Amino acid sequence: MSVEEARTGSDFSWHAAGAGLVAAFVGFASSFAVVLKGLTGVGASPAEAASGLMAASIAMGLCAVVLSLKHRMPISIAWSTPGAALLASTAPVEGGFAAAVGAFIVSGALIVLAGLWRPLGRAVAAIPSPLANAMLAGVLLGLCLAPVKAVVQTPAAAVAVIAVWWITGRFNKLFAVPAAALTTVAILAASSGGAGLTAASLLPAPVFVAPTFSLAGVVGIALPLFIVTMASQNIPGYAVLNAHDYKPDFNALLRGTGIFSILAAPFGGHAVNLAAITAALCASPDAHPDPVRRRWSAIVAGFAYVVLGLVAGGAAAFVASSEPILIEAVAGLALLGALGAALQGATASPDGREAAVVTFVVTASGLTLFGIGGAFWGLAAGGAMTAVDRFRQRTK
Repeated sequence: MSVEEARTGSDFSWHAAGAGLVAAFVGFASSFAVVLKGLTGVGASPAEAASGLMAASIAMGLCAVVLSLKHRMPISIAWSTPGAALLASTAPVEGGFAAAVGAFIVSGALIVLAGLWRPLGRAVAAIPSPLANAMLAGVLLGLCLAPVKAVVQTPAAAVAVIAVWWITGRFNKLFAVPAAALTTVAILAASSGGAGLTAASLLPAPVFVAPTFSLAGVVGIALPLFIVTMASQNIPGYAVLNAHDYKPDFNALLRGTGIFSILAAPFGGHAVNLAAITAALCASPDAHPDPVRRRWSAIVAGFAYVVLGLVAGGAAAFVASSEPILIEAVAGLALLGALGAALQGATASPDGREAAVVTFVVTASGLTLFGIGGAFWGLAAGGAMTAVDRFRQRTK
């Protein structure tokens, strides 16, 4: 901190603020299509999906500001992209979107409970990594096939989007998906003349959804959403902070993200959690050489997310009036890296590989029994195989 900054008591950094704006743009542009697809997948109307996108963006922005100021660290927050992909692969449960909203509240409450009651957090961490990764891979597979399907249905547009994604990624992987998203917007705007975008659609339009609670919603949505969010977002996000020598109270961070998830749920927000990729942007020396001043990158990113959330209705209206397969293709491109990492984590060790493959296949199948989606049954099948294998090993 300079002498002038010490005298005024301010350590704000424009350099860190710039890194925060980049993080917010990357975080929003690379995955908002996944969130919209996930919310509509569990029964949200276009207005409810737009409200959910807005609520999730505002919640993660405010959560980042509060936690970063409280801990004086760059605590980056994101919506649960794997969680949204899970919703996209889940059929609407009985009770429709209201039951899904109830499940969002239960999932947020479980995250708060994990921050209050350590055995629950340890229980999630004890889920074999190959099974957790296999479930995530099965959830992601459907959306990751969308770019291939788009090439068949809309060859010229899909090839252009994929080419931009591939070429940009050769120079800077961070901007590959945002570049593909902007290309998609340009193509769709040119073909539709901006249909669906009105001045009214740019105004905030929160839609309150009275939650209902059901066993199918809790088992089919809440539990898988909680597990995916913890295993693929909160735990890796905390690891990124540790890698950059930040050691905040993990339980306090869980409580914070869980509370903001609960607050966003009645307006359609599915879950917010610790960020991983954007956390690396905000917590690295590239954001600022001074580790203390890097927190401004996460704070500025948080305010940017709030602003983006307030105009999220425009993005949702544009997507709703556009070719669905092209939007899904962008979502699939955004998730390819996560799919690759999940598959590697699922099959890296020979021990438990068969159970992991079973988990992946059952999850990816789209199986629904008793109103409960494939993610739960995949984890149950793989868990049963793992339990039997371990019992046999102990008895030998």
